[in-house]
Amino acid sequence: MKKIFLFTIFLPLLLFVPMQVNAYIDHQNAVVTIMNKAAGKVQTLTIPVGQKSEYEKLSLLVRSCKQTDPFDAQDFFMFIEISKPGDGKIFSGWMSANEPGDNPMQDADYDLWLVNCE
Repeated sequence: MKKIFLFTIFLPLLLFVPMQVNAYIDHQNAVVTIMNKAAGKVQTLTIPVGQKSEYEKLSLLVRSCKQTDPFDAQDFFMFIEISKPGDGKIFSGWMSANEPGDNPMQDADYDLWLVNCE
């Protein structure tokens, strides 16, 4: 009897427990740093989401740039496609500002990583 009584009291409370939802904030620009390994040159660029941008031999297209929920630890994520003439698409995928080594662009001539989204 006692178990049934407790069950009927706590069951409605469990139904109203909020579920954790990951929310992201979409941004219009991705700030990236590109290093030309041969020239030893490093440059920071702001790339608009959805517009093709050129940097030296690279063609860059940022499909999405997102920020984590402000109540979580701050991180930025970008989906980018990178092409090079003669080689075609050399990278396509998500990058994280906090974990640049998780999915790096590996190219003999260039390194690229996400700084943040604006």
